[in-house]
Amino acid sequence: MSKVMVTGALGNVGSYVTQYLIENEQEVVAADINVEAVQNKFGDKVDAVFFDFTDSKTFESALKNVDRVFIMRPPHLGKPEDLKPFIEALRSKGDMKLVSFLSLIGVEKNPIPPHHKIEKYIERAGLPYCHIRPSFFMQNISGVHAFEIKHFDRIVVPVKKALTSFIDAEDIGEITAKVLTEPEKHQNNAYSITGPDAVDYFEAAQILSEELERPIRYANPKPSLAKKYWIHVRGLDKEYSTVMSMLYMMTRMGTAKKTTPVFEQIMGKKPQTFRQFVKKNLKAWEK
Repeated sequence: MSKVMVTGALGNVGSYVTQYLIENEQEVVAADINVEAVQNKFGDKVDAVFFDFTDSKTFESALKNVDRVFIMRPPHLGKPEDLKPFIEALRSKGDMKLVSFLSLIGVEKNPIPPHHKIEKYIERAGLPYCHIRPSFFMQNISGVHAFEIKHFDRIVVPVKKALTSFIDAEDIGEITAKVLTEPEKHQNNAYSITGPDAVDYFEAAQILSEELERPIRYANPKPSLAKKYWIHVRGLDKEYSTVMSMLYMMTRMGTAKKTTPVFEQIMGKKPQTFRQFVKKNLKAWEK
């Protein structure tokens, strides 16, 4: 049986892609730099392999018997060129049924984020593709921004009153797994997927307040101050903070407000709401 390779199998989306591929009875190659952690998480349900986008010597063994691939760009790789050798390896392999890249909503019209060039690399390589273009992950609130919510009861995101059509990473993983399970149906497509509603961060703070039963405030900082805070106070990686600033600048311009019916059309059910997400992740913000 042919296999599906999942890069970043320990990540927010990659772990859900892996989980749902297993549920879909697919043979999965879970690729990551931390093989032991992959084995601890998934056991014998996957083939755990060492893989590094920056080391081409890891490509051949990871791709053995693989004809479908999920590509997640590691956050620390800021240059799209870093993924080009792997894409060339997929092209040279010659038997790929589908390459599904985790991209970004609206990126087809915006050449600034690295996702734009990576999509183009895949297309120019002549690979059958299905770009997954989600809106902002709800997990950003329970992940990188959870620190301020947990300790200071505030959200530090510089987007003013701009709307965001948040989507749960679990929904992204589920739809991606379906696409990879049915590759012929989805070849040479790009799916822009969102949650059911668009909310601003004032509303997000209100929902968090209601579910956590304590007041959460949206700090609404200036972009320059937010970036300095992430780097110099939080100690986040400079490259990561720069990309995050870029994406939030796009949000301020209104690029994240659109909702789409794509998830429901493909999955036959509605995506999860922000409130549903908060209810199942309360521990992320509890003091």
